[in-house]
Amino acid sequence: MFHIARPEDIKSGRVADVYFENATAVLRAKGIRKHVLAEVRATSLPHGYDWAILAGVEEVAYLLSGLPATGRCMPEGTLFKAGEPVLSIEGEYTDWAVYETALLGLLCQASGVATKAARCRVAAGEKLLVSFGARRMHPALAPMIERNAYIGGCDGVAVGASADLIGITASGTMPHALVLVVGEAVKAFRMFHEVMPPNVPRICLVDTLCDEKIEAVAAAEALGDALQAVRLDTPSSRRGDMLAIAQEVRWELDLRGHQHVKIIISGGLDEGDILKLNQCADGYGVGTAISNAPVINFALDIVEVEGTPFTKRGKPSGRKDVLRCRECGARRTVPAGSPTRCACGGEMEQLLQPLTEMGEVVREMKPAPEIRRYVMEQVRGAGA
Repeated sequence: MFHIARPEDIKSGRVADVYFENATAVLRAKGIRKHVLAEVRATSLPHGYDWAILAGVEEVAYLLSGLPATGRCMPEGTLFKAGEPVLSIEGEYTDWAVYETALLGLLCQASGVATKAARCRVAAGEKLLVSFGARRMHPALAPMIERNAYIGGCDGVAVGASADLIGITASGTMPHALVLVVGEAVKAFRMFHEVMPPNVPRICLVDTLCDEKIEAVAAAEALGDALQAVRLDTPSSRRGDMLAIAQEVRWELDLRGHQHVKIIISGGLDEGDILKLNQCADGYGVGTAISNAPVINFALDIVEVEGTPFTKRGKPSGRKDVLRCRECGARRTVPAGSPTRCACGGEMEQLLQPLTEMGEVVREMKPAPEIRRYVMEQVRGAGA
C-alpha cells in the first residue's frame, strides 16, 4: 500500500501531533471549555525572501468545514510579509485543537511552492516557465504541488492529474527514453511529429546521443518550419557552462536560417540560473527548486482567551487586522478595529476576510487561473 494519510484521517484529526490529543484529553477531563482566538503567522521567511505567497487556503477551508469554529483568512494567492497574521481561527479550543498539525502542513508547504514559483516567474519575466517537479515528491502530492506552482506563476504543469485539477492541458513533449528506444534521434523526432496531434508542441529534446548543437540542427532540418523549439536538458556530468552551450545552439540554428526555433532549458535550474540564462533561453522547465521549495515556517498561537488578549512570550497578543492601502500598497498590522485610512489618504482594505462561520464555508473559492492572475498583479506591484 502507499504510505499516505487518507482524506478521512486528515478530516478526523488522526494526523495530529499527539500532544494536541493530550491537551484535549486533560481539558475535557477537567471540564475546562474556553473560547480562544488563535492566529497563524510566519515570524520570518526563508533566507533572502522579502515576501511570500499564501497558498493552501482552499484545503484549509475544507479542513475547517463542519467544525464549530470561525476562521478569517487572507485570499488565496495574497502576497504577505513576515509577521503578518494570514489566518485566524476562534472557537472552543478543544473542538479544533487536533487540527493544528494538518492546518499548518497545508499552508506551509503550499505557500512555499507558490512562493518559489513566483520567484522563478520574476526571474524569467515573460518567458515560458513550466513545472517539472512532480517526480521529486511523493506522487500523492503531485496535484497539490503543481497547482501551487501554477498559481505562483508557472505557465504549465507536466502531470495530467495536476492539469485536470487546475483546468488546463498538461505540458510536455518527449523524454530521452523515446530517442533511446527508437535508437536514433532524427528518426525519433520524425516519428514524434507524425504521431502527435497538432496541439502538442513540436519541441525536440536534443542532448541524448550527440552534441546539442548537432542534434538541434538535425531536428530543425528534419521538421523544418514545424519545429517550434529544442529543449536542452544536458546532464550535470557533461554540462560545463550551460549558457555557452545554449549560445552555441542559437548560433548554429540562426546561421542555417532557423531563427524561429526557440530554446527551452531544464535540469536542476533555480531562479539564479534563470537570471543568467535569460540572455539566450526562451523558456524553462523547473523541477526540484519548486517542488522541494523551502516551506514557509508558519506557527499557530493563541492570542486571546475568553475575549481577553493573552499569549505566550515573544508573541503580540490580541486579535489583529492586516491592512493594505488600495492606492499606494502600504501595509499595516494593527489591533482589530483600528482606523482604516493610509498616510497617503487612500483607503486601507482588510486582508483577513471571512473563510468559515461555525463550520460553514462562507467564501467562494476562486479557480486557479484567477488566483494566478491575482498573484502576478501583486508581484509586479511589489517591484519584485
